[in-house]
Amino acid sequence: MKQKVAVLMLFALATALFTTPAFTQTTGTVKGVCKDLEGKPITGAVVQLTSQETGRKYEIKTNNNGEYFSLGISPGKYTVALLKDGKELFHYGNVPVGLDEVTIDFDLKKEQAQGAQQQGVSPEQQKKIQEQQEKAAKETNTVKALNEKLAAATQASTAGDYETAIKVLTEATQTDATRDLLWFKLADAYRASAPKQTDLAERTKRLETAISDYQKAIDLKQKAMEAAPKTQDANKQLAAYYNNLGDAYARAGKGEEATKALSQAAQLDPPNAAMYYFNLGAVLTNVGKVDDAIAAFDKAIAADPNRADAYYFKGVNLMGKATLKGDKMVAPDGTSEAFNKYLDLQPTGQFAEPAKQMLASIGATVETSFGKKKSSKK
Repeated sequence: MKQKVAVLMLFALATALFTTPAFTQTTGTVKGVCKDLEGKPITGAVVQLTSQETGRKYEIKTNNNGEYFSLGISPGKYTVALLKDGKELFHYGNVPVGLDEVTIDFDLKKEQAQGAQQQGVSPEQQKKIQEQQEKAAKETNTVKALNEKLAAATQASTAGDYETAIKVLTEATQTDATRDLLWFKLADAYRASAPKQTDLAERTKRLETAISDYQKAIDLKQKAMEAAPKTQDANKQLAAYYNNLGDAYARAGKGEEATKALSQAAQLDPPNAAMYYFNLGAVLTNVGKVDDAIAAFDKAIAADPNRADAYYFKGVNLMGKATLKGDKMVAPDGTSEAFNKYLDLQPTGQFAEPAKQMLASIGATVETSFGKKKSSKK
């Protein structure tokens, strides 16, 4: 009986030994924190572990705190790289991963400092380099944000939603008031919105705001040009600012100021002088300065002899100086030539019929080469 009990106890002991087997751990754990040059968490990055023996890769994403964590990493030596938007920011080589937990932190600020120290860069120099890099990174982020606002404002303006454009661009100038282009675009939005206002006081206010913002854009652009070599592109942009300022002045009934602004635009951008002088002629026509308008259209023609509408509006202003002799209208010299030149350049243009009617009203004939048969040589 005692022997039977002993056998049962031995069986029970053997059963206990074999029914709860222990499994040995065969993989490791990797974790860490990733920080940028400013010491801020790098979110949405990828930590890539590449086995130096097999080439196998593990990829782990960082969370909102810049942290990452992964189980099941096979033991071995790895190249561990930090990637952001597909670009490598930093990497470590020959990193051993065993069965225990391994911490691999990425601190780009610290790594940069150590790298500089190895290259013989003093702490003061390193600090200066870091400040420059931080400034450049901040500038990049600012420009990106401002470009997004510019794109949104342009889309709104194109759709005729000037109120949204004004709101977005105002926010942009509050973010950075040193960008001339922002003030220019904001002024454009105010200028374009003015005619939509039914209240005369509000319309006047918007034009005045546009004038003020154009002047801010001009002042900032001139300051930037003084600090850098002058280029034709910079002059052209500044000329565009003056051109639109001239238009805002004209809409506000300030002919003298408009004349100065448009004349300045023509001087800054000679290749496009014809356009600016034409715009000046239009402004002067609208305020009833006939002689000055004719002179402006003559300058537009001198800059571009093929600008047809300049001839037409020169003729219109000359007609304003016509006199009656009995029942006959007598126009100043050059009137019929101006209308005929327009018809020669634009025989079926927008103002072709009015030009013919003007000629008929002063008893002149259409004298252009258009439509005439050329005589054949014998």
